[in-house]
Amino acid sequence: MASKTQAKHELLALYEDPEGAADAVGRLRDAGFDDTAVEVLSSTPYPEGAFGERHTKHRLFAFPFAGAACGLAIGITWTVGAQITLPIITGGKPVVALPAIIQIIYEGTLLGAVLFTVLGVLFESRLPDGVGLYDDRISDGYVGVSVLARERRVADAQIALEEAKPVDVLSREGSLMQVSGTT
Repeated sequence: MASKTQAKHELLALYEDPEGAADAVGRLRDAGFDDTAVEVLSSTPYPEGAFGERHTKHRLFAFPFAGAACGLAIGITWTVGAQITLPIITGGKPVVALPAIIQIIYEGTLLGAVLFTVLGVLFESRLPDGVGLYDDRISDGYVGVSVLARERRVADAQIALEEAKPVDVLSREGSLMQVSGTT
């Protein structure tokens, strides 16, 4: 029975203009839906916060620093380890000469920073864990507002979305606007 209360359903409302989508986001927030449950879909790039959604925090800046530290450690370990394990008669000069290894350490640091940045972008982009609802009209210029609601809150989500006057409201079963118009 616990899995029954944890089940979530997705609704997707389509709006002709960004103002309708922003109104829907505000109404969903007023209805008590968390910002993590609401997503705005658009084929047009709008600035962050244009629909009233909250600023999302990310930690992308930490990935290059961690990668640079790892690359530096590997570069130092590799060059110093190679020079110590394969001793060469240096005639009184130091076995580990910094001017000779500085280029390898620099390249290792840079390579680590770049690789970790790529991994960070993939991690922070939050690649989808499944295919959500989508409508081809979003590609034609409509703005979609998607909300994940627990089973007992689906009706509240539908009311909040319909109060913003959408063109259509979709669920997994199909259009809810056509169903409500026929009864």
